[in-house]
Amino acid sequence: MKTKQTNSTKPIKSPRLVKSAKSANITSGKTKKSAPAAPTSSKFPITVSNPTKIFWHDEGYTKLQLIEFYADIFPKLQPYVKDRILSLERCPDGMRGGCFYQKEAPSSLPPGTPTKRIAHVGKSAKSTNYVVGGSLATQLALANLGCIAVHVSGSRASSLRKPDWVCFDMDPQSGKFSDAARAGLRLKEVLDVLKLESFPKTSGSRGLHVFIPIMPDTDVDEVLSFAESLVARLAAQFPKELTVEHSIAARKQRVYLDPYRNGFGQTVVAPYSVRRRPKAPFSTPLSWSEVSPVLDPSEFNLGNYAKRLSGADPWRDFFKNRQPLTAAINSLKQI
Repeated sequence: MKTKQTNSTKPIKSPRLVKSAKSANITSGKTKKSAPAAPTSSKFPITVSNPTKIFWHDEGYTKLQLIEFYADIFPKLQPYVKDRILSLERCPDGMRGGCFYQKEAPSSLPPGTPTKRIAHVGKSAKSTNYVVGGSLATQLALANLGCIAVHVSGSRASSLRKPDWVCFDMDPQSGKFSDAARAGLRLKEVLDVLKLESFPKTSGSRGLHVFIPIMPDTDVDEVLSFAESLVARLAAQFPKELTVEHSIAARKQRVYLDPYRNGFGQTVVAPYSVRRRPKAPFSTPLSWSEVSPVLDPSEFNLGNYAKRLSGADPWRDFFKNRQPLTAAINSLKQI
């Protein structure tokens, strides 16, 4: 249900979103900016600061509604963030303010928030203490800090060099999702030849993401090398449609095939992550039959997500389909 607006600046919350907040025992209330959130229950230690602050002015969605969404969607989101390091994209004023990226865990997070300290490669004197996802309290606290999107690593915090998925990002330089959809279907053809089952999702913006669940037994550098090699071959096969050019100017109107979300310490937008875009779309898992040039990703958004959740989950078997990557790596060399 889409949020309605009256003549005042205060939006009317949808019954679905209000219900989700109650079920999560979230309380709303203003807190001092410098003060940590006070626990409101032993299960959900989160207080929402400035709950009526509007994050999407055209739609009237507030920060509280964002937090209610994540409380409601969390059972779906959790498998993709559990025990993974997160990078934080903080947009404290929503659509009308600026954003900044932060890797270091904020000191204002609730006490006991799981973190993982990682040494920088080649910089032995420095390290970053990342937030580790997996708990509802962590997710809601991050949303309260203006983390609209969830950026997650492809490996578990306990085994950072052994990812359990490969990710490809179809980024259309034309800005048209239709181009990304066509590129995704091209990629699927190659993955089918390599006998790799793949799972598409909207990026929540203009692009398409394609994930491949794999056994966590291949080093991250080898996974990245495989992804680079595959997109390079695909771009060479369709040079008028696809590109791997690093230079934005050189890409022209082609779809950029980005394999670099697979690098060590890199992150990608998680399934069910809301994006800071008009209509508040969320990154939506799709079946391949839904990937079409006529699909509008913004149709899956903060105002109507309950409808999407009421249907079958096209990614329900994602983690049941972990595949060995070694055979595909060898097969790719022979193509």
